[in-house]
Amino acid sequence: MRQISSAARLLTVAALPLALTACSFTAAKATPKATPKAAPKAAGSKAAAAAPSAAAAAGGPNKGLLTGRQLKALLAPASFFASGFTADPELARDTGDTYQLPATADVPTPDCTKLGGTSWTEITGITGVSFAQDAYVNKDSSEEFAQEIDVYRDTTATTVLDALGKVSMACPGYTDGATHAKVTVAEKPLAGVGDGAWVITETSSAWQGGTTLVAARVGTSVVTVLVSSSTDNGAAGGTKLAKQLVASLKGRA
Repeated sequence: MRQISSAARLLTVAALPLALTACSFTAAKATPKATPKAAPKAAGSKAAAAAPSAAAAAGGPNKGLLTGRQLKALLAPASFFASGFTADPELARDTGDTYQLPATADVPTPDCTKLGGTSWTEITGITGVSFAQDAYVNKDSSEEFAQEIDVYRDTTATTVLDALGKVSMACPGYTDGATHAKVTVAEKPLAGVGDGAWVITETSSAWQGGTTLVAARVGTSVVTVLVSSSTDNGAAGGTKLAKQLVASLKGRA
């Protein structure tokens, strides 16, 4: 499982159950207005990949797919982030030079609270063959940037992005487990980014600022970003980071 950082509780293929119209994610929580402090660490980033089996070898269905080590090199570097942001080592994960077996779990009733965590794509129940993720946190401003790239076989990445594009229908809102605040979820397509992209914003009257999740597809890869901001809803920063990741994948995914 992936972990969710407490510094900003932000944001794998068979077709999702039709019940995805009741999706659920764990979005990073913006700092509550009543308690302006550093965002809680996003708990739930993926754990280190399990030992690969013969079925998850580099050849066959995984031929040509990027490994976790390659994806790690494509994540935005520290220099991309503004002064004051530092990497959270607890949230750095990747599948290394091997592949994990893909899996699809039945999600008849999506857990909308997953929209408050870094690995929020897990709301789909679909797991890819490789991934890399990390996060940068500014403890003084209660802001966090979480980034992740997941790779899937065949056309699974398209299925995943289509599912993520229905998140707001399934989860128009949810209650934040940490602050018990009522969160409103809104979603819209993001034109001109990758092979398709969506922007999901989360707001609450109990928060100072907001959280934005961005998902974009580039070939067999799905980029996901979660930005928690204390000064705005995080949309500008999330879109900028997503575009950076999409650009790094161009011609490689």
